[in-house]
Amino acid sequence: MDPERPEFDLIIFDCDGVLVDSEPLSCRCLSEVLAEFGFALSEEQALELFLGRSTKAIEQHYRDLGQIVPDGFLPRLKSHVLETFAASLEPIPGVEAVISGLAEPFCVASSSDIDRVSLSLDVTGLRAHFGDRLYTAQMVRHGKPAPDLFLHAAENMRTPPSRTLVIEDSVSGVQAGKAAGMTVWGFVGGGHYRTRDGHAILSAAGADRVFARMSDFWEV
Repeated sequence: MDPERPEFDLIIFDCDGVLVDSEPLSCRCLSEVLAEFGFALSEEQALELFLGRSTKAIEQHYRDLGQIVPDGFLPRLKSHVLETFAASLEPIPGVEAVISGLAEPFCVASSSDIDRVSLSLDVTGLRAHFGDRLYTAQMVRHGKPAPDLFLHAAENMRTPPSRTLVIEDSVSGVQAGKAAGMTVWGFVGGGHYRTRDGHAILSAAGADRVFARMSDFWEV
């Protein structure tokens, strides 16, 4: 191993915005489906409110506002997202080269449900790299920014948090990784950061490092 390269016993990748360039598509789908149910939310607002969060967070947001999201909303959102991903989803440029070259064990820990994560990896050709090492918010009581999901993943991968590196693109994900006692690198190469200062956003959230190109993964 390169003596300048940091050493970790496990690397945890978020999926949306880190492995696949899905966040612009996700926010568009959320805005469109909310509109179908009479809720006005722009794509930019969806990004600000729910980047890196689970669908439970969407329901809780409206509950806090005294509004109830209808029963049909989540199934409709899921179907619209899956259809859109199947037609348009692309991997983050350079990510396959990174994961193909890793000597360290690695896995996925995502706020999305398992069907969406599986489809995302299948459509982009990344699934074979991860096998069944997929962990989602459905598996824990509290999603990001709570540390539960990352701790669950590390426990299943038999690695102490202090020896674990997390790659995240959202504030809630960075906060979750730091709360879990892990090293967190913020990634801002997804389409949702084209008009936002991702470096400042994720640095302020506590990221130990922020980078914008997968080709720079180990350039620390």
